[in-house]
Amino acid sequence: MFIYLSKKIAIPNGINLYSLAWNPDQGWIACGGDSGLLKVLKLELTTRAGDQKAKTGVAAPSNLSMNQTLDGHHGKVVCVTWNALYRKLTTSDESGLIIVWMLHKGMWFEEMINNRNKSVVKDMKWTADGSKICIVYADGAVIVGSVDGNRLWGKELEMQLIFVEWSPDCRYILFVTQEAQVWAYDAMGNKIKRLNLPGKDDGDGEGKDAVEIVGINWYDGAEGHVDVTAPTLAIAFSNGRVQITRGTEDPDPVIIDTKLQPLCQCKWNTRGSVLAVAGTHTHTGSNGETRDMTVVQFYDPHGLYLRTLKVPGTGINALSWEGGGLRIALAVDAYIYFANIRPDYKWGYFSNTLVYSYTRPDRTDSSVLFWDMTSDERYVKTIEGLKHIAAAGDNCVIVTGPEPDGTYKLSLCNAIGAPIDTKFTTIKPCYVSMTPFHIAVADKRVTYVWQYRTQSLKLASNDASAATNSLRKNPGRERMLDIDNFSDSPAVTVETFTYPEGECKDPISAITASDKNLIVARESGMVHRYTLPHISLEQKNVVRCRPHLLRLNCSSGKLAIIDTNGMFYILDLDGTDDSSGQPGQQLQFERKDTWDMRWAEDNENMFAVMEKTRMYVFNDLQPQEPTLSSGYLASFKELEIKAVMLDDIMQQPDKPTTDMVVDFETKSLRDVREYIDSAGLADTYTYIEQNPHPRLWRLLAEASMNALDLGIADKAFVRCSDYKGIQYVKRLNSLGDKMKQRAEVAVYFGRIDEAEMIYRDIDRKDLAIDLRERQGDWMKVMQLVQTGGGDDQLMFKATTKIGDYYAEQFNWKKAVMYYQQAKQPEKMAECYYRLEDFSSLQKMVTMVPAGTPLLTTMAQMFESVGIHETATDCYLKAGDVRAGIDCCVLLNQWDRAVSLAEQHDYPQIEGLLSKYAKYLLDKGEKLQAVELYRKANKATDAAKLLAMIAEEVTKVQADPLRAKKLNVLAALEVERFRKTALDMSQVNGDTDVAQTTMKTLDTLMTMDQATADGGGKAAKVLDNAWRGAAAYHYYLLAQRQLYNGKMDAAMKTSIRLAEYEDVLDPKDIYSLVALTAFHNKYFGICSRAFIKLETMTNIPEDDRETIQNLALSIFTKNSPLDPHQLPEQYLSCLDTGTPYYACTASGRLIQVDSERSFIMCRTCRHYVLEREIQNVNNCPLCHSSLL
Repeated sequence: MFIYLSKKIAIPNGINLYSLAWNPDQGWIACGGDSGLLKVLKLELTTRAGDQKAKTGVAAPSNLSMNQTLDGHHGKVVCVTWNALYRKLTTSDESGLIIVWMLHKGMWFEEMINNRNKSVVKDMKWTADGSKICIVYADGAVIVGSVDGNRLWGKELEMQLIFVEWSPDCRYILFVTQEAQVWAYDAMGNKIKRLNLPGKDDGDGEGKDAVEIVGINWYDGAEGHVDVTAPTLAIAFSNGRVQITRGTEDPDPVIIDTKLQPLCQCKWNTRGSVLAVAGTHTHTGSNGETRDMTVVQFYDPHGLYLRTLKVPGTGINALSWEGGGLRIALAVDAYIYFANIRPDYKWGYFSNTLVYSYTRPDRTDSSVLFWDMTSDERYVKTIEGLKHIAAAGDNCVIVTGPEPDGTYKLSLCNAIGAPIDTKFTTIKPCYVSMTPFHIAVADKRVTYVWQYRTQSLKLASNDASAATNSLRKNPGRERMLDIDNFSDSPAVTVETFTYPEGECKDPISAITASDKNLIVARESGMVHRYTLPHISLEQKNVVRCRPHLLRLNCSSGKLAIIDTNGMFYILDLDGTDDSSGQPGQQLQFERKDTWDMRWAEDNENMFAVMEKTRMYVFNDLQPQEPTLSSGYLASFKELEIKAVMLDDIMQQPDKPTTDMVVDFETKSLRDVREYIDSAGLADTYTYIEQNPHPRLWRLLAEASMNALDLGIADKAFVRCSDYKGIQYVKRLNSLGDKMKQRAEVAVYFGRIDEAEMIYRDIDRKDLAIDLRERQGDWMKVMQLVQTGGGDDQLMFKATTKIGDYYAEQFNWKKAVMYYQQAKQPEKMAECYYRLEDFSSLQKMVTMVPAGTPLLTTMAQMFESVGIHETATDCYLKAGDVRAGIDCCVLLNQWDRAVSLAEQHDYPQIEGLLSKYAKYLLDKGEKLQAVELYRKANKATDAAKLLAMIAEEVTKVQADPLRAKKLNVLAALEVERFRKTALDMSQVNGDTDVAQTTMKTLDTLMTMDQATADGGGKAAKVLDNAWRGAAAYHYYLLAQRQLYNGKMDAAMKTSIRLAEYEDVLDPKDIYSLVALTAFHNKYFGICSRAFIKLETMTNIPEDDRETIQNLALSIFTKNSPLDPHQLPEQYLSCLDTGTPYYACTASGRLIQVDSERSFIMCRTCRHYVLEREIQNVNNCPLCHSSLL
């Protein structure tokens, strides 16, 4: 940072000032002094239209817009403080009188007055939110009040108070006593603890009791933190030491020894990034004489010294920061001095992109914004631990850290903030410099050099020679340089580097680099010049200053140096010192109060320097007329300087505007413009020959073209080596017509509308259309064609181009409108697809001729969203049957896929179907495989798979109802297959009947073969489809009847199960028969069931013994006789498994020959008694309709 005095305001009658406060939000300055003096001042920005300061963003405006004297105090005003949020001013004098002032219609008036009449007010502080104020008196009295004037609480402390401070969160109050103690209380006045003050000790332990606290300031964090770990509480002592802590319990506070005795003031700026301390510095001259100087020193939150400002006068009685931290006001005797601060922002400029960082109050990290000033596009990245930003060429580097392992990260980024490459270094990055090829990072002793590779370098290296490629090999890309190593090869690789031991007696103070050299400056003024890319020490020079900022010119022959005091020097590296004969000579040139500079990129002797609020341009060390500006210099080329108003940008860092970047022209460029207007082109040509520069020649060429002086324009383009300009002039000469030449000149300068008007004036609409066509302005082309300047073909082309424009902007609705006019069905289809307007897209299918490639594209569109019918139709219409089948398969429409395969003789579908079914079965998704077979009309395969699933359910005895459902589904699939195979309704003619008959027989034979080869119960479903379903149906019916107490019906139904020993477990069948017969008192039937159970061969012996014991217990009490004789069909079924017709609703025997009141289901062909289904319309077994 750099600081300089910019303004002085004298107080009338020479009245000394003792208090000063600057409102951070509205900009009012309150100052108090002797004899009750109290003034409110305000410095206003100059924003009048046409004012040069407003255009160039000059810092520190000097207009005094308010100067009001407030009457009310009679003694010395010792304390003034602002409540910025509520716009209130609170003041107090030495008599203890307190006045609260309020603003009304632009003037300040008394709002409240209070006088305790017991003691003197020593300090007053508002909370960060402005809701409460704490007032402390010298006798220890403390009063806390609200913003509306109510007293919240008061307390008498047994101590003599001199200062008070609120914590940022308003939860604590710090009281400073006259004995140099700091006590922490809560917001309600309860004592908490006494703070530890290691900064009070002057080091030798002597005079500790005599040390006083002269200031305390706690940054409230309202504008964010530069570092989340940065201390915020500053306590200043009269011995010149300042203690900075992270709150009230910091075990490791930062102690600064300012060497100021006495030290009298300390204040944070409004961003908490800089701490200002004021006091007296005793300077001892070479002859031993001492001289006291009033100074203000500036430090960062970690105690690093930044700058010193010398102030005239006998002492600083008060200081205050402006909101934003760009100015500071000092009360010295009867004057107010204003000083400008030029902060060290973290920023860079490259490839017309501005990158800078800023902090936000609601976040602990830093935001880095990449702003493309051409397109106004912005990209924001949030970064933790940001240290530096540097830029050059087409990239920038962002340095962050430390990482958890203690390293620091270097991220090479492009213009949108995307990282291209990343490196890590172990040295602390104190200084950073960047060129289009190298990045240099230095701490106080070691410099890390990274030879990075951008994308352009990687592409170029493919065509480079082997010698050039050897320079770019990986081992030399990262080097470590110790400045105390003076060998022939001072740089070593990162892998072999070991940090040198011992302290560096002459540390690094600044670095810079170019494409040829690396410059390292030390605090003693020693400057080392190293070569790049091979790092070797080329020369050493000594300058009479401590370098702070270094810049190399475009030829690397001259080095610009700005020292810590703002002095500017130039070291001619290629020159020779007259006295020593050594290379390097410090030129007899210096400037004061400089804080930034920039060499011209195309002239080694031209540079721009910022001095306070003026920018000077030097050519061969000769200054040009200065320009008012406070911008940071971003680039200097082609006699134009680009300055960035970072102060203005930081007011709203997320919304930069183009007026915050200003381009300044050098005097020679301005003179040539004036010379062209006054002296003419020929004299200007002679003038530029004496002061040549490519930019001046180009300016003359452009002016000559405007004047249609093509001869001078041609010579000027030749002098600036502009081949395109030469060819353009040649083309203008070939036109012959002055009006055409004038129109083409207007085109050259981008005045397209003017050129069109010229062509229309000479009735050449064809040339106007050609002009708009060359410019790509198809809207204008369409308008010209509509007015009669072209044909239909051109209209179609124009509407197509307009549609393309809207399509590139993703405005598909407008694009499809123009594509319709241009009759572009391919692009219309794309627009409808993007709009998801599939109804319109389906309508297009009928309009597109068969065999058109567009049909395939449209089919793919429909296929991608699952509209299978239209997609398949498009494939078929396009003649691609195979793609249609694949589409059906992909969308799981196997029925149509198989149908198309059979129609068009594609047998591969069977293999694909089998593979997919096997895939589903391997995954255990058997029901999905059944659905696949059903969709593919593979009823037999579906039935077999359903029967297999039912068999598995039976084995685990999981759910007989589920087994029945599966068998019913399998049987229904078999019935569907048979119905399809035997369906003769579509037969037409004798030939068709014969073919259909052969096909049906073939199908039935195939089914019989599958039945014979299948094996197992699953295959038998094809032979007797309803057998399994009937078995489980009667089994469930018997169970239901048993539990409903219908023992006779349950017994008869369970006897019917004797036929299905191949489906159900015989043990379950005869156990059920025995149980129902026992409860029905049919012990003869029960005995037959027990005989079946005892004679089973696969029953375990334990179960057999249990059955025998149970039978013995039953039949010893009951004779094995039935109360009534059952029909022979029941007994035959029970003994031999002979089937009989049983009602599916009740399980009773149906005498088909004698009974007539029964119904046969047309689906499963099973019988049911009509009296059992009086209110039911569906078959109890298959649930099909009986009507």
